[in-house]
Amino acid sequence: MRVKIEKRLVIPKYSSILVPILSVVAALVLMGIILMVFFYGRLGSFSLAFRETFDAYKEMLTWPFANKYGIFSTLMRMVPLAFVGLGLSFAYRMKIWNIGGEGQLYMGALAATWGALFLFKDVSSPLAMILLLSITGAVAGGLWALIPALMKAFAKTDEIVVTLMLNYVAIFWVDYLVYGPWKDPKGYGFPGTAPFPDQARLPTLFKGEFHVGFFIAVAIAVVLFYVYRKTSWGMNSKIVGDNAQAARYSGISIVRYTIIALVVSGAIAGLGGAVQMMGVQHRLQHGFSPGYGYTAIIVAWLAKLNPIAILLVSFLFGGLLVGNDQLQMFYKLPMALISVFQGLVLFSLLGGETISRYRLRIVKEEAAHIE
Repeated sequence: MRVKIEKRLVIPKYSSILVPILSVVAALVLMGIILMVFFYGRLGSFSLAFRETFDAYKEMLTWPFANKYGIFSTLMRMVPLAFVGLGLSFAYRMKIWNIGGEGQLYMGALAATWGALFLFKDVSSPLAMILLLSITGAVAGGLWALIPALMKAFAKTDEIVVTLMLNYVAIFWVDYLVYGPWKDPKGYGFPGTAPFPDQARLPTLFKGEFHVGFFIAVAIAVVLFYVYRKTSWGMNSKIVGDNAQAARYSGISIVRYTIIALVVSGAIAGLGGAVQMMGVQHRLQHGFSPGYGYTAIIVAWLAKLNPIAILLVSFLFGGLLVGNDQLQMFYKLPMALISVFQGLVLFSLLGGETISRYRLRIVKEEAAHIE
């Protein structure tokens, strides 16, 4: 008798809903255990550690989602996650694994800063400036993604490695600029550029608590939802992702679709970088992203690559980032804990996907009789 792992012929319909939900629940439970161990080491009592863990969870979940100021903070954190997550979903539908959302976000931010402070500094119209910076950021992100796109399409290079390595190039390039030639001489030594002019800032609502970049992300999600469901691109990209050989036989150009998918993916992420600069940062700074590009990978998968679901999951993860800030302030927890939680969500999601797609089967082996 032996145990065999085999792929399910039919994936249960409920798995598309249950797996993401159970993944988050499992991650919360595991995170609670880690917090209890952490607090026990500090307090020396299981009862006190349990109470502290309960209070920490209450703070982490109520402030971002049940407090007016917390909700606005959550929406602000949600926007870059949504942009990058939407961009990644465009490539992931074709089984093209763009891990470079972080670098493309950085390049969009860099290009928008270049436009605001140098290239378009004489533009006085806010609308014209915002449009120009948005286009510049999107083009920069798209061009950055064009590098791995061409390498994959014509040299069969693994896009995972190339996009991942380009993240570091983009981050170090930004660091070079903000520590060097673009550093603000009036910035008291901090690594950052001069502030953006007023016409290069996105309009805000609710007394500056919220910027209109949120509505741009929603509009992109709606457009992508339509493209995936109602256009030939949506159908053909799914065919390419499911069976590239069949797509090639049906006359679909794999090279063209590969290049377009990665370039559009990078352009959306780059636009997110530009929006982050115009709406939140208002200057390019060292480490302006706490890993939005990597978190967006989990967001895209947790949302099953559905653009509307990506908005909802981005809101959830934006709230968790805000909640983590609260835990750091009030409970003196290390910043790395939110990364631990994201890792737990990812592993729980992978585990759930494996269970839904594969099953264990016990195979009984009959003993051979030798006469």
